[in-house]
Amino acid sequence: MKRRAFITLLAGAAALPLAARAQQSAMPVVGYIGSGSPDDQVNLVDATRQGLKEAGYIDGQNVAIEFRWAEGRYDRLPALAAELVNLKVAVIIAAGGSDPGRAAKAATSTIPIVFITAADPVRTGLVASLNRPEANVTGISMVGAVLEAKRLELLHELVPQASIIGALINPNYPAAKLQAQEVQEAAPRLGLQLVLRNASTEAEIDAAFADFVQQKVGALLLGNDPFFGSQREKLAALAIRNRLPARSFRREFAEAGGLVSYGALFADGYREAGVYAGKILKGAKPADLPVMQPTKFELVVNLKTAKAIGLAVSESFLLRADEILE
Repeated sequence: MKRRAFITLLAGAAALPLAARAQQSAMPVVGYIGSGSPDDQVNLVDATRQGLKEAGYIDGQNVAIEFRWAEGRYDRLPALAAELVNLKVAVIIAAGGSDPGRAAKAATSTIPIVFITAADPVRTGLVASLNRPEANVTGISMVGAVLEAKRLELLHELVPQASIIGALINPNYPAAKLQAQEVQEAAPRLGLQLVLRNASTEAEIDAAFADFVQQKVGALLLGNDPFFGSQREKLAALAIRNRLPARSFRREFAEAGGLVSYGALFADGYREAGVYAGKILKGAKPADLPVMQPTKFELVVNLKTAKAIGLAVSESFLLRADEILE
């Protein structure tokens, strides 16, 4: 074999691993922007990965996920969305309220976006219609922010002797005004006095609880909000310490020691978002994927917490529960 041909053959063989690595690095990248923190969202991220897997994509094998977390600071979302756009990701999953989706939508009109929000995606401007989302945006509506009146009714049923109900809402949450309006309108219909307080930091949560105790609140409704989700252990501990029956929107609150939760199965919603992202990677257009809504809501009761705060839960209420933690 001639020397020049031999060198060419060696060069070609040496180039194979580089080509393989180049092909591997060219796998599609899913950008994930969350308003919460990674520690709080472990099970939801796992559910998203499961959805991608169902669509044929496994993280680290034929797809990569690039995460950006706002850690409860909504003002960081535009910059984080811009980072994902600059990375030229193939699709963006925007989770934890409507603000991540709106930040992504403002950052790009070409990269497909799959949002996950409990707020009304039409009212918050994410899409013009649930059945026919526009342009590059679709997603999952968890219908959480419009359930506050229902949660208040269930809380009243759970603690009928409580005539003064506290409500804690994060004013920075996009649907905060709607949440406040719902509970303010529902309370008089139920013959309840409402003590409404805002909190967007841990210090404000402490101050709100001190005020609830001073106002002799008999039960507490926690508004739907990713920040409150990340603070569920603190909120549950404060409620137990003050012997205050408290209700939240995610089952993880009850699992962390909160008394009761009622809402959609968030893990299912995040799994569906992963499925949608996978479909888009295969060529589907967001405008052809209608916004999905939950079909099942679950009521979870923590009986251990009920005993700890001295609350007797009626048999009829327990019969309505989807799950009882003991």
